[in-house]
Amino acid sequence: MGFKITAFQLNLPFGLGGASVIRTEAQVKAAWALYVEYATRISTQKLEPGEGSIREALTSLYKLFDITRTVLKQEGPGVAEGINSVGPMAIQTLNEGIRPFLVKWHTKLGAFETAQALEQQGKLAPGAAPIIDEGQWEEAAKFYAELDKFRLEFLQYVNALGELAGLEEEKSGN
Repeated sequence: MGFKITAFQLNLPFGLGGASVIRTEAQVKAAWALYVEYATRISTQKLEPGEGSIREALTSLYKLFDITRTVLKQEGPGVAEGINSVGPMAIQTLNEGIRPFLVKWHTKLGAFETAQALEQQGKLAPGAAPIIDEGQWEEAAKFYAELDKFRLEFLQYVNALGELAGLEEEKSGN
């Protein structure tokens, strides 16, 4: 399958800027694989306060690291043809956008979970695990608000990956 080499503007989330990516077969394949993985996770889906689990949402975001590493390794060095290519930009998005969000909220939620576990420690039967009630977390509303802000920024990047992969071209052809 041949691709006409064209420049494509890709905007990065979290104030990281943007770049002109040369559309090559390797760039398109990596963009498509990342688009599919990212677009089907909580990173792009609205999660209302009280819906789902905060811990599971953070775990889903954390899995983006393994997913991205796997895609980039499978696609090989063709996705790293200069700093303005899918590979380096995906790594920058992980390290400078997703990681700070996770560090902040993993730390805060972890402290809450530890406090709840310690509170229940003397009341539990031997071998019983504490029950963490995220609904009692005073930071929950703030987390959901920041998760939605995160989602909206990340969604712009995910949509740009889809366009780079040719998703927009397929739509306009119908």
